[in-house]
Amino acid sequence: MSGIDVGEELGARAAQARALALLRIRSRALAVVITPAAVAVVLFAAAAQGHLGGPVWDGVRWAVLGVAVVVLLVAAAVAVAVARARPAVSPTVPVAEEGAPDLYRLVRDLADRLGVPAPSAIALTPDCDSWLEDRTHRAHRGGAGREARNTAPVLVIGSPFLWWMRVAELRAVLAPVVAGTDSSAHPDIAAARRFVRGLDAAVADGAAPGRGALRAVPAAFTGWVARLLLRACREHAAEMERCVAATASMRAQGVDYALRIAAQEQVGLAYAGWDRLLTRVALPAWRMGRWPSRLDAGVVSALTELSRRDRLADGFTSRLGERPACDLLEEPGIADEATSLLAARLFHGGPAESGPDWAPVDWQQYPDEVVDRKWRTEAARLHRVLDAMGVPPASVADPAVPTLARVMEHLAGPGGPGGPGEELAAGIGAAVARDDAQAPAPGPAQQTASAAGADPLDLWGSDPLPLFPLQPPRTGTELLADHVAAMVCCAAVDTAGAAPGLDWLDGPALLVDGERRADLAVPVLSLVEDGDPDPLRSWLAEMGVRSDKPVRLV
Repeated sequence: MSGIDVGEELGARAAQARALALLRIRSRALAVVITPAAVAVVLFAAAAQGHLGGPVWDGVRWAVLGVAVVVLLVAAAVAVAVARARPAVSPTVPVAEEGAPDLYRLVRDLADRLGVPAPSAIALTPDCDSWLEDRTHRAHRGGAGREARNTAPVLVIGSPFLWWMRVAELRAVLAPVVAGTDSSAHPDIAAARRFVRGLDAAVADGAAPGRGALRAVPAAFTGWVARLLLRACREHAAEMERCVAATASMRAQGVDYALRIAAQEQVGLAYAGWDRLLTRVALPAWRMGRWPSRLDAGVVSALTELSRRDRLADGFTSRLGERPACDLLEEPGIADEATSLLAARLFHGGPAESGPDWAPVDWQQYPDEVVDRKWRTEAARLHRVLDAMGVPPASVADPAVPTLARVMEHLAGPGGPGGPGEELAAGIGAAVARDDAQAPAPGPAQQTASAAGADPLDLWGSDPLPLFPLQPPRTGTELLADHVAAMVCCAAVDTAGAAPGLDWLDGPALLVDGERRADLAVPVLSLVEDGDPDPLRSWLAEMGVRSDKPVRLV
């Protein structure tokens, strides 16, 4: 027997031991519940045999019986609440086998090589991770029979992996994940996981708002009991999952181990590109009411651009000649669009369906529909705040014309303790907050999709969207700098022949003669933070931008 086999067997035994420890905690809780009933049975049996007679023992017997009945009723109510509590399920896009036969074949062949059960289904998630998820609860499958309980878990694959990784790399990365189905099929581990997930769901239900007093008190009590049991289970559950992961990793070492080491580099690279794409490229579009419909394809462009800029990534583009893992899907464009919409909902809180204020945008349309519109919307907001503050126009001859000179003269002029920029930054922050508050809420569309039963977030819970905000709230100074830069870009487009563009790593970009200008941030910050307009004036003169000319606003 090899060292890997020995380590795998030890890890499996350790995981089973931790699972049995969790089940013993459940058994102890049951023993505490039935103890009063057992005492009552002993007392009544003693009375039937002529022992422990008299009025005192009669009172004790009936008192213990009453306590036993109350404890059993409360325990039954808690058990029913825990059993009915719906564990949260990660929001995913299901992949039917007829829509990805090659992907299902790859996963099943991988499971055969590992000697483990194949996952019951495959789903995609807009994240750079992969895992197995148990969806055997009656709320997830519509039934609670023994057959449903014995169903293998669902394999959840991060959608960026399919577009960036090659087929062999995806197989190597999924090997330790698929190997985990063996532990999921173990009855003790499966029962322990159901026990812990039920307690976790009961705690979440007990903390959910919006209940009346009659329902809130029992739910809070159930949550308190479940929290006590979870506290006792915490260490054993964590160690069980660690042992399961270690066992799966050791089992997978016999499958594409050398390739998996290289593929892990692609996992880290995909994560960096995905995070950059969401925060720099997708987030500005979401804020403008547009959602990019090809985010996964954008990851390839972003990482290709990274390899062009970074000499450390020179070898990454050579992989692009191999077959991409997205070819395992029959219609990758449809899957990309579905995961892109789900990403917009998870990370921004957009509606579940497209509409006039929430429309998909293609990458070719991104500069005109997102970048230019973003600049002109922010420039218009900047001038509205200046109007509300009573700032005089730069041109006396035509006071209604918005110009960049007006902004520069105000920020470079005298002001209060923090300079003129502090009051303007506060006004911009308040205006942005008002516009965000007036934005359409995602509630109606989400409820419509949920009623139809097709909403991926329906099984997650009642948490408000977005579930995972990408960025913390921006300060007034940061917002002001963004708005001033937008005004400068509008002036450059309208008076100097510049154009809006898309940078795959930095998002909206100003193109001059087809080349991106990335040197605008420093002169803008000098004007906003220090009140010094000279660096920006030099930049405008170099670009041939006229600050006194009118700018078209939204």
